[in-house]
Amino acid sequence: MLNVLLPKRHAPRWIVTVVDISVSILALYTAALLRFEFRIPEAEWMIWKAFLPVFITARLAAFLLFSTSAGIIRHTGLEDVKRIAMCTSAVTLVFASANLIAAQLGNAPYWIPFSILGIEWILTTAIMVSSRWVVKWLYLQNKRHPGVKTHIAIYGAGEAGLLAKEAIDRELGESGMKLIAFIDDDRNKIGKKIEGIDILNPHQAEMMFADGRVDQMILSIQNLDKEKRRVMVDLALRHGVRPLDVPPVERWINGALSFGQIKELRIEDLLGREPIELNSHPIHENMHGKRVVVTGAAGSIGSELVRQLLGYQPAVLLAIDQAETPMHDLHLELVQLGVEATVDLQIGDVRDAEQIHDTLQSFQPDVVFHAAAYKHVPMMEKQPWQAFDTNAMGSLNVLMAAEASGCPRFIFISTDKAVNPTSVMGATKRLAELLVLQRAATSKTQCVITRFGNVLGSNGSVIPLFKKQIEAGGPITVTDKEVTRYFMTIPEAVSLVLEAAALGKQDDVFVFDMGQSIKIMDLAKKMIALAGMEEGKDIEVAITGLRPGEKMHEELLSKRESLLPTHHPKIMRANTPPSLKAMDVERIIALSQTKGAHQETLSLLHALIPEYSSHKNG
Repeated sequence: MLNVLLPKRHAPRWIVTVVDISVSILALYTAALLRFEFRIPEAEWMIWKAFLPVFITARLAAFLLFSTSAGIIRHTGLEDVKRIAMCTSAVTLVFASANLIAAQLGNAPYWIPFSILGIEWILTTAIMVSSRWVVKWLYLQNKRHPGVKTHIAIYGAGEAGLLAKEAIDRELGESGMKLIAFIDDDRNKIGKKIEGIDILNPHQAEMMFADGRVDQMILSIQNLDKEKRRVMVDLALRHGVRPLDVPPVERWINGALSFGQIKELRIEDLLGREPIELNSHPIHENMHGKRVVVTGAAGSIGSELVRQLLGYQPAVLLAIDQAETPMHDLHLELVQLGVEATVDLQIGDVRDAEQIHDTLQSFQPDVVFHAAAYKHVPMMEKQPWQAFDTNAMGSLNVLMAAEASGCPRFIFISTDKAVNPTSVMGATKRLAELLVLQRAATSKTQCVITRFGNVLGSNGSVIPLFKKQIEAGGPITVTDKEVTRYFMTIPEAVSLVLEAAALGKQDDVFVFDMGQSIKIMDLAKKMIALAGMEEGKDIEVAITGLRPGEKMHEELLSKRESLLPTHHPKIMRANTPPSLKAMDVERIIALSQTKGAHQETLSLLHALIPEYSSHKNG
């Protein structure tokens, strides 16, 4: 029966408008009957013959102006209700004002009592709104058939939760979804209903999760506290419920949320911490209108540096990298953003001292951010000299070129693997730190070192690897059950680099607060759960053993260093005295001329970095 009453196609706007006009006329007639106790005087009929065309015209004009027929009836929402109320109120106010003016003039050709106007407004508004909700209810009842496959709960019973519900309602017929509960921790909401749907507290929700009554949970709250988010997601994953996320409001299509925009929660969203509050004023002072260089500009950190630096409006930004394809990708991104004119993209190799010198001499930079480096630990274990030539000598080349060009500031981006290094990659980055500190002692260029751990989603990092392994059906490879790592989002790391660059003095070494370290095994399990799989059943986790040069636990501070606070709670200053002498630098430069002397490289690294242990993993 409902299938007959409710056509599959949407009703044309003109039909909706005709129905609304009919409702208005009926409401006006009913109001007159009530006003005159169901016996309308003959004199009033004469007035009405002249008034009715004016009334219909006014209502029609208002319906068109406010687009009351634009919305799809079966998807009526709060915005539609507001629009109808504003439309009917506007016409009623116009006629009421006309009554007042006519009374003042003492000559009213169309005198309509205020009581009739008021009753008509109430009836028209009520019937237009209620009829739409009835159609919507009938439609939803028609779609809620036994074919339901997915039961959904929404965390957040506020406005965003209602919008998420509307998005689900629009998809009911095609997707087999059913909303069965709202979840909220607001005591004033718990136990109540929204459009017939219960609002539960997290404990009640967990009981539903445990009983298998919920398949998916939508996180609708936009600025949800990270800890609350983590607790709710862990709760859901523990019982096999897949968490979904509502995108930020600015990403909604035409201000409306569609179910297609509700995406699976990313592991990055769970590992990220509360947003960092930066003092942008000193950063702006240091970067606005300046000539800025970024090496390694096509990499994860380098490209984000380019993006954030452009927000501070440098005069021009020189981006250098040796990787052609990623540089082309960056170019396309800058073109799309409309900022390519501000950026000079150049293919260049930091190992080419002469080229780097000529480039910076010609550019005359105010600030140099040196992010270029080889970073993959196992690869560098096999080719120590390549790591040395890029990470150590490349850094020295860029610093010396910056000094020769008269550049006031040089910022070197290091890594936590430089602390008590157990890998060639870490040892060469530590050597680069020492080279910068050694030159900073006498350099007119202000040298600043920043040091942080792993960044989420960077090229070759563990999260993209795990994603690929899950897509391939596994296994997920973890080196050791107990191995831990620090994680930070790329934008967060770069923001702290810019802040450190603004506050740094000569030879400062800044260490970033990375938060709590995370077990890689726990990370793998959580990613499996987020993918809707079960470890041991759908996908396996394989323990492969620590790779050459890999640590069990990363560190941010060596035993010989101590920490000093700064004005920023997430940035600390490491007390790192320089340890290289002039003769050590001569040995380093001499080694750079050997072109591939791997064993000599290892010997020099051990000699200059006493804490370097290539045979220790832990």
